[in-house]
Amino acid sequence: MAWGLHNAASLAHFCQKLNRLKPLEDSSMETSLQRCLSTLDLTLLGVGGMVGSGLYVLTGTVAKNMAGPAVLLSFGVAAVASLLAALCYAEFGARVPRTGSAYLFTYVSMGEVWAFLIGWNVLLEYLIGGAAVARAWSGYLDAIFSHGIRNFTESQVGVWQVPFLAHYPDFLAAGILLLASAFVSCGVRVSSWLNHTFSAISLMVIIFIIILGFILARPHNWSAEEGGFAPFGFSGIMAGTATCFYAFVGFDVIAASSEEAQNPRRAVPMAIAISLGLAAGAYILVSTVLTLMVPWHSLDPDSALADAFYRRGYSWAGFIVAAGSICAMNTVLLSNLFSLPRIVYAMAADGLFFQVFARVHPRTQVPVVGILVFGVLMALLALLLDLEALVQFLSIGTLLAYTFVATSIIILRFQKVSPHSSPGPASPGPAAKKYDSFSDHIQLVGAVQTSISEPGQLRPALRPYLGFLDGCNPGAAVTWALSILVISAIALGCVLVFGDSALHLPRWGYILLLLISSVVFLLCLLVLGAHQQQQQQDTFQIPLVPLTPALSILLNICLMLKLSYLTWLRFSIWLLIGLAVYFGYGIWHSKANQQEPPELTTTRYVVFSSSSLEETVQAVQPTSQPPAEELGCME
Repeated sequence: MAWGLHNAASLAHFCQKLNRLKPLEDSSMETSLQRCLSTLDLTLLGVGGMVGSGLYVLTGTVAKNMAGPAVLLSFGVAAVASLLAALCYAEFGARVPRTGSAYLFTYVSMGEVWAFLIGWNVLLEYLIGGAAVARAWSGYLDAIFSHGIRNFTESQVGVWQVPFLAHYPDFLAAGILLLASAFVSCGVRVSSWLNHTFSAISLMVIIFIIILGFILARPHNWSAEEGGFAPFGFSGIMAGTATCFYAFVGFDVIAASSEEAQNPRRAVPMAIAISLGLAAGAYILVSTVLTLMVPWHSLDPDSALADAFYRRGYSWAGFIVAAGSICAMNTVLLSNLFSLPRIVYAMAADGLFFQVFARVHPRTQVPVVGILVFGVLMALLALLLDLEALVQFLSIGTLLAYTFVATSIIILRFQKVSPHSSPGPASPGPAAKKYDSFSDHIQLVGAVQTSISEPGQLRPALRPYLGFLDGCNPGAAVTWALSILVISAIALGCVLVFGDSALHLPRWGYILLLLISSVVFLLCLLVLGAHQQQQQQDTFQIPLVPLTPALSILLNICLMLKLSYLTWLRFSIWLLIGLAVYFGYGIWHSKANQQEPPELTTTRYVVFSSSSLEETVQAVQPTSQPPAEELGCME
């Protein structure tokens, strides 16, 4: 019997280790990195991360194969969907001004093992994304020289016919990644200056494309004779939205750089909003002029913009577009190489990853080991692998990170505010403070307030109608509501995505499941909305919580369910590798593991009736503890 109790206690302790949280007070403004990035720097980092190869490749592909001229609506809907996730990142980046992005946000709200897995997936996302952009960069440069670089490499090295490997080694892509890694390792100022330069050139080229494109526009290309504005209908617009959504994933570089921002509480939300607006405007306007210049069905998906100018007789403009695309891809490469080592640095600083990556160069104040090691890994991927089969892998990691961040926002909003989480001037100690109210007494001795609702408690105005929710333990109703909300979002997503195809449901069954999952989803939202939330006046907060993050969760789940089963299989294998790393190294070297939380002592509160509020609370200490000093008399 005792052996069974011991095993149960060990299992409970092990589960506590997996779900331990990083305290918010550990996320102060102090850092070993250099705080030198302004709002402009962060905005251009975000623009550089979003406006890259997607503008020059994705626009033509979606217009020709999915949406036609209605691709501009696809980008508009995708921008709104991305805004839901971006708002979650903005609140966390302002509230927790530390590097780590989705990894850190999950750590402070959901638990250690979930944070590690999110960080692990973000690493793979940046590795594959950077390598894919480098290969697209080399392809554009090769096209300028009439594929002379590829022909020379194939003649000297040969052509490979090995699964998952490229047809030939792309030395140009590997070389640009190594060169970019060297520049990024020189410090934030150098990489920021390079990003400013390439972003400025890219934005000027985009403005040139928009102006000349509207001059060359032919409204006839949107007429019924050419197929109309939306030749693939509403389903085509939504299919294009699912693809265009990934054009906006670069904004998380801003949250990942918040530890190096001069004023993160103000700069991070502003930079995310401005960069997302600029990127959305660029995508919508460029897709508009592209489909007005030439008929959508005649676009070249690989180089739509340059080809459109060539076909209209402006070959010189095609060279400008090609140059702009290379500059835009350079900014994406810099964003990837800037963000990835900082995610690794955050994980290593918490002890969950190898400590060598937590070292910061004393002169440049950047994690130079992480930059160089992962820059070389990225270059090897670009050199050898056929990345077309792995590009879908990017989307599932990004969407999962967005889902966890949105869930973390809801958790954080209903958590009780820690007295250490909001740094401010030191307040006088208990002996020096004058307590004039019942709530002051309660706060002094640590009991739960009943007169004023705290985050996670039922709103006072709703207690007469929802009193049964008040009977739960503090926070239990919120926990259950959030858990059921995520489950109902998965069920609703499955019905929406697979209801007419894979499930082969009859019409009444489809409608019934849709109604049940929708009603449960809405009821969970109402239960969450009936509870008190944190109100932080000094930092940015998302409006309409829990509605905004809940919609983000639902949308991300629907988009993940649209991915192929091979993507889910690769994702599962990568997760298993990550779990092996965590249980083999991270859980034992975690900083939280080095200091176990002290045993909690129980404090009992006895309330005596009295005509004076000052005499209504008395703290009774356990008999095993020495008696506490009595409170002084009130004036």
